[in-house]
Amino acid sequence: MKRLNEDARELYFEAIFQTIKDQQKAQFREKYLELHPTDQVELFQTLFTEKRPYVYDYLSAEEFADIFQGLDVDTQKLVVSELDKDYAAEMFNHMQADDAADFFSEINEPHAKEILKTMDKVEADEVIELLSYPTETAGAIMTKEFISIKATDTASSVMDHLRQMGPDAETIYYLYVINEKDKLVGVISLRDLIVAPLEEQIVNIMSTQVVSIEAHTDQEEVAKLIKDYDFLAAPVVTSTNELIGIVTVDDVMDVMEEETDEDFGEFTATKGATDVNISSFTAAKKRSPWIILLMFFGLITAGVIGQFEETLEEIVLLAVFIPLIMDSAGNTGTQSLAVMVRSLATGTFEKKGLMHTVKREFGTGLMLGLICAIVLLIIVPFIYGSFLLAFIVGISLFLTLSIATIIGSVVPVIINKLNLDPAIASGPFITTVNDILGLFIYFTIATSLLHYL
Repeated sequence: MKRLNEDARELYFEAIFQTIKDQQKAQFREKYLELHPTDQVELFQTLFTEKRPYVYDYLSAEEFADIFQGLDVDTQKLVVSELDKDYAAEMFNHMQADDAADFFSEINEPHAKEILKTMDKVEADEVIELLSYPTETAGAIMTKEFISIKATDTASSVMDHLRQMGPDAETIYYLYVINEKDKLVGVISLRDLIVAPLEEQIVNIMSTQVVSIEAHTDQEEVAKLIKDYDFLAAPVVTSTNELIGIVTVDDVMDVMEEETDEDFGEFTATKGATDVNISSFTAAKKRSPWIILLMFFGLITAGVIGQFEETLEEIVLLAVFIPLIMDSAGNTGTQSLAVMVRSLATGTFEKKGLMHTVKREFGTGLMLGLICAIVLLIIVPFIYGSFLLAFIVGISLFLTLSIATIIGSVVPVIINKLNLDPAIASGPFITTVNDILGLFIYFTIATSLLHYL
């Protein structure tokens, strides 16, 4: 199994395409199965509809299962519609239960039930169990392919057991020790097992300090735990400590990618619309609520400007700096928002506390505001010939940036306390709020000093 560089891969792919064109089954199997799994998936995705049936014919259902697991869900749905019913069932029998459950959760229930009925009962029951857990929990993302052992087993017998069961397990780097009631009582690493005397009992080797995850734990907490402890896998247990599965680091990587996409969608007010494969209508439908809400906030911004219409009429030059005030306030607030959301996501907020984080951001805002004010006090008089105008804009920006950082850091904390995703305090929302605040400060100061201008 080899991973090729770009040029070699293209040449190798061409050779495989030729075996399909010439219907050379043996040559296709030899060349295709020698590829790295990632390259196998990539090559399959490049095949036209009329060529894919050759792959189904040339590969066994077990061999194709590894390829199917690497496809995106839309391609998986297309492939299943092309497969023979028995071939598809056999393929799902050889897939990891969690990967199969991920697919079934994306298709309609009648179709899922139809496929599950044709699968082996043991394999189907494992998938059904995973589907029974709420989405985005440890139970929903765990795998059932793990190895458990007894405390009374010897190192030698466990090694024999590994040779037999290891190929079908998701990972064998950690072995979980259970008692006669299937309750988790210990864990042993593969390294400790290998170096132990052959006749040593597991009870004398295992660690009883086991970090486990309850099945209904949120997947984001699961990812954080595995990251914090630097685990390759973690056991999943019921409320009575019965071992029912494991969550592996590759599952966590998928979770982190999913959570990042979700936070990005919340942060940019595009939740559910970041997938380029969805239609324009669907994207517009998902993005329109925020756009409409922000439009009404825009009316408030216009109202603030309208309240100071007389000030603007007397000193029209003040209008020149409106974009500067709005942009600076919005950008600074969004930066603080990003810092706080990240702090909440990684757990550093809990370690440092609210006051430390807000104080840090407020101090940052003060320094940013001071730097910007000094720059304006130097530049504006040269361009517009007014030191007082430079003072008004400078002090307005100083106050605005200082307060904007507080708003950007406090709002996501409040939302988090309400048990909501802090990322919903999106960038556009914070930007608009700080725009309104910045304009109010700017025109209030300008109006109070109007008779000096």
